[in-house]
Amino acid sequence: MVDTLTLVLAAVVGYTVMGLAVKRRGLLPRWVRLSGPITTLHTERGRVLLDRLAAPKRLWRAWGNLGVGIALVVMAGSFVLVLFAGLQALANPQPSALTQPRNVLAIPGVNDFLPLSAAVEIVAALLVGLVVHEGGHGLMCRVEDIEVDSMGLALLAFVPIGAFVEPDEASRDAASRGAQTRMFAAGVTNNFAVAAVAFALLFGPVVGSIAVVSGVPVAGVLPGAAAAQAGIDRGDVITGVEGSPVADGEALDTALAGTNARTVAVQLRSGETVTVERSLVVTGAVADAPLPVNATIVAINGTTVHTEQAFRAALSDREVARITTADGETATTPAGAYTRVTPPERGQSPLANASGLGGERFTITRFDGQRIVDGEALGEALDDTEPGQRATVTGYHDGERRTYEVRLGDNPREPTGFLGVSIRRGTSGMTVDDFGIDEYPAATFLAALGGDTNDPRFGAVDGPLTRAYLTLSLPFAAVTFPGIDHPFPGFVGVYENFYVAGDGPLSFLGTGLLLLVGSLLFWTAWINVIIGQFNCVPAFPLDGGHILRTSTQAVVARLPVDDKHAATRAVTVSVGLLMLASLLLMVFGPQLLG
Repeated sequence: MVDTLTLVLAAVVGYTVMGLAVKRRGLLPRWVRLSGPITTLHTERGRVLLDRLAAPKRLWRAWGNLGVGIALVVMAGSFVLVLFAGLQALANPQPSALTQPRNVLAIPGVNDFLPLSAAVEIVAALLVGLVVHEGGHGLMCRVEDIEVDSMGLALLAFVPIGAFVEPDEASRDAASRGAQTRMFAAGVTNNFAVAAVAFALLFGPVVGSIAVVSGVPVAGVLPGAAAAQAGIDRGDVITGVEGSPVADGEALDTALAGTNARTVAVQLRSGETVTVERSLVVTGAVADAPLPVNATIVAINGTTVHTEQAFRAALSDREVARITTADGETATTPAGAYTRVTPPERGQSPLANASGLGGERFTITRFDGQRIVDGEALGEALDDTEPGQRATVTGYHDGERRTYEVRLGDNPREPTGFLGVSIRRGTSGMTVDDFGIDEYPAATFLAALGGDTNDPRFGAVDGPLTRAYLTLSLPFAAVTFPGIDHPFPGFVGVYENFYVAGDGPLSFLGTGLLLLVGSLLFWTAWINVIIGQFNCVPAFPLDGGHILRTSTQAVVARLPVDDKHAATRAVTVSVGLLMLASLLLMVFGPQLLG
């Protein structure tokens, strides 16, 4: 199947070829200009409106001075951020989803963090951001008596990528440094103002009027697993098992664990009831796990198993298991918590000190006499320990059963004992599932937007700035927050099924309109912050580069320097090249150097 990026690139090439053919024949209108795939739409009609809006010049100059202060602070922060990110990419070039070059493009469906389902909201937010940004430049031009030649919209083929205002260069150069600085800062100031308004509306009446549906929201189903076989699909909401209601994922796990029946009746929010025949599928596995992902387990030591509780029961009295799959294959393995012993040179490692296994695999099957079936059981056992406590640890290394007496260290995060191992989830490096759904954290995301969360994955959310930062991080939640496997795309697509209008002040709008407003505000705030922050990077042709030039001129003018122009150019060119190198390292460094 052809991916979205290939389709977009093919469409851009086709558009460019057709556009150039039309241009050669002289068929383009005067207000349309084409340079390769870049199309600009020009107009002069907005100049009269700008003159009218610019009438209260004292007010706008005060706004401009405020914007200059904001822009200088953000510019300094952007300089440090971009430089640090570039140095990190050089020192530790680890490729990740965040550093993929395709994710630099603000194209829904191409950028992994801008979902196609939110394309309408993202494009609308992008247009708002571009219009207020360039409109700010144009307005401040007229406030400072700088002439405007034209204004318009820039597109990459058919995708809006920018708006523009073309000041008359001679008129701009004749303006004072303060006037130029206010003009260049006006765009980012407007972006941050729009973002602040959008955040205020989103955090207040909108999120306060949205509630999460009762049940388990299904973000996806595992291929070939029991839920998929029963017809449960992405976007469904599970509301009951065997007629008993389930309010969330924990209640669903409890309901499934409460029955040994292989076949269960599952109720959906749509009113449909489906029959699920449970089977035990490997959903995750380390490289040296006994079975690969998607293998179906049917027996442990000759005992038939189809559920997770039957799987654990079959392992409870045996440390070594013979696992049989639906394909007839067998694997014999120690059954316990898969761990990797921390090398002593990387920090305290009581188990390495006792065993000499620093950096090696050790499958722990007993801890102080307690049978350990999986990583979760080992974690629970360690939660009941204290620093300095002596513990007997039994496990397997290279097929050999070993027992060590370990004096636990001080846990740097909790007041418990510390063993000095990294623990993988599941049994022997495998996670298994007898149902096969992927729950969407709808309540977690809504609580994060509402500021009502004590979730340790998000840290302290104790003010509007931290809430704004958290909100900006939600599209990257799957790669930035531990334990969260999904990004937040807004209240769009199938994710609309997981929210309803609640009891807040805007609930009268109804679920559909309320969720649309919420998504528009979310992406408007997000896009405007990104546009504002990126344009504050001190490099030409960005606004930050121009503000750096005028600010440097103001400082150099007070210094005993003979060639003030050369000094200004040295500073701006040096900083600009440093920012360019850092940006290139951020985008391409992990792929080229990693």
